[in-house]
Amino acid sequence: MNEQSNLWFLEKVDLFDLMCPNKSAALEDRHHPNSFKKDDFIYFPEEPSNHVFMIAAGRVKIGTYSDNGKEVIKAILGEGEIFGELSLTGEEVRSDFAQALDNETRICQMKIDDMQAMMKDNQPLNLKIFKLMGMRIKKIERRLESLVFKDARSRVVEFLKDLAEERGQKVGFETMVKNHFTHKDIASLTGTSRQTVTTILNELKEKNLINFDRRRILIRDLDKLT
Repeated sequence: MNEQSNLWFLEKVDLFDLMCPNKSAALEDRHHPNSFKKDDFIYFPEEPSNHVFMIAAGRVKIGTYSDNGKEVIKAILGEGEIFGELSLTGEEVRSDFAQALDNETRICQMKIDDMQAMMKDNQPLNLKIFKLMGMRIKKIERRLESLVFKDARSRVVEFLKDLAEERGQKVGFETMVKNHFTHKDIASLTGTSRQTVTTILNELKEKNLINFDRRRILIRDLDKLT
């Protein structure tokens, strides 16, 4: 696994312990888990940016709206991942929205003041948070470059490779990824259509480069996935 994979794993363990209720007795009364149903909004653009959030269960979509009202998805996050972290950089109001994608999505939240205090006293945590933000910025830049210069097939293949590197588990020469992305999600994140994604994934499956179902994606050989 690369550095990004290791960082995600450390977030899932260390930050989960720090941010989720009843993990820290000193903060238990100050932040409680919130449950959301599918399509419920956790926050909207222009709302005060005064909390950092962690996903305890379910999935969350982060996005914004273009000038003509079209939804633009920035990321789809799963259990153990954090969002709303731009509030740590001085963001006063949200520039994007966060929306639950599953029923029984559970979110832990922490006030910025509490998070900053923990970061001040915990240098490794401080480093992880800022590495996370840096890598997310790089990922957005790569995505924009891909949208401009690459065709639909290349964008979908690149998405699969990134997914494998970030979240995959090695099984011999193969890489298995627990799948929480629908074809519609992948289409939104790669600037393609749902039908195009389905066609490309089926083509890769027919060539025995990948196998997939609703729960997982199995990449036979990352080096051959080009």
